[in-house]
Amino acid sequence: MSKIEERLRKLGLTLPPPLTPPAGVVLPFRFVHVIGRRALISGHGPQNPDGSLVTTGKVGREVSLEQAYDAAKLTGLAILGSLQRALGDLDRIARWGRVLGMVNSAPGFNRQPLVINGFSDLILELYGPEVGAHSRSAVGLAELPFDIPVEIEGEVEIVE
Repeated sequence: MSKIEERLRKLGLTLPPPLTPPAGVVLPFRFVHVIGRRALISGHGPQNPDGSLVTTGKVGREVSLEQAYDAAKLTGLAILGSLQRALGDLDRIARWGRVLGMVNSAPGFNRQPLVINGFSDLILELYGPEVGAHSRSAVGLAELPFDIPVEIEGEVEIVE
């Protein structure tokens, strides 16, 4: 078992299966696209244990700050699941690069960085302050696909 898988197990966390898109939806892209020593991560949303999307609405209206923080953490687990399937081993991640966190924000909600901390805190806990350190933006958007509360994309450097 890899070091990261062991840390996930100790935290009681499990990675979700591949995304089950909503009925009639085709997603014609790779969730992780490896180019040399870089793995580009497409936008992911929070997933339920069965692989379906968490579709709860806007943060600051239907979704509380605490629920959104948890959704960002679930999004991190979805990203890690995709990385594991693409790379074969999460220990191949040499360092996290950049992350873009998008929050489905109700008018007037301006605490997007606190939401995306759910993702950042997870990555830092699993990978530590050196490998897990990443640059990041957290922005509010009027809408996100399928009414998900959070979407996150990013990039990691990998060991070939």
